[in-house]
Amino acid sequence: MTLNPDQLATSKQDLAKSLKNMRDRAGLTGVRLARLCNMSQSKVSKIETGRIEPSLTDVECILRALKASSDEIQEVLTLARLASTEWQDKRSSWRRGTEKRQAELAALEAGASRLRYFLPSMITGLLATPEYVTASLAHTPGDPGKTAARKIERQAILSDSSKQFTFLLTEQAIRWALVPPAVMAAQIDRLDFLSRRQNIRLGVIMNGTPLSRGPMNTFTVYDERLVTAEMFTGRMVFQDPRDVRQHLDIFSLFEQGAAFGQEARDRLDGWSSGYRT
Repeated sequence: MTLNPDQLATSKQDLAKSLKNMRDRAGLTGVRLARLCNMSQSKVSKIETGRIEPSLTDVECILRALKASSDEIQEVLTLARLASTEWQDKRSSWRRGTEKRQAELAALEAGASRLRYFLPSMITGLLATPEYVTASLAHTPGDPGKTAARKIERQAILSDSSKQFTFLLTEQAIRWALVPPAVMAAQIDRLDFLSRRQNIRLGVIMNGTPLSRGPMNTFTVYDERLVTAEMFTGRMVFQDPRDVRQHLDIFSLFEQGAAFGQEARDRLDGWSSGYRT
């Protein structure tokens, strides 16, 4: 099934209705279904009215109890997967305020202990100098000064030694000249500096590195529970364990092609020097 914003907006309601209709057709009461699934009756009721979102395990248990057909299983599991995916378009984010978006990101970062960032196109705000942050907001409406300040405030999370960060950057992301040469040199020097922290692994994927997948988009994995993927017009939020696992596998593939430690810093030093000449 092709994902689009309209489907994502209605999938939660469709899932709730489908499960209730299937229970009605099976001739089971909510109490009986709850017993078969080892759930409370109130949980079944909340699932069927859309007040809570069931996990895929919950949905699979209900489908087994209802003796659903293979076609029904495929249809309902597709709805469940869509229900655990969220589309956040840029225009809506801008209307709500870019500072609010920064607060949401800060909450995601605060709630995770292991964070993985794949950055194929440009440097993320957590690693950026103030000048680079400001330049990156050139096409963002609102007050860029407030948003830049909030982005820079978020960088304090990097000092939390209880968290582990892995950043994978392509050569293109690092060398993309978003700011004047001298400022680019300072930005690359900051990457070098941050790569020396014990809780940060900074990997560089050089041009020409043989890899079996292309760098389609920026994404971040928070622990093993949630993924955000960035696009020009918005972002997707994935919570389905299969989607999270797929992104972890892709991240692992890119990680194998990256240089870390002194090898990465040697490359960074060369690129920084190039911007100074």
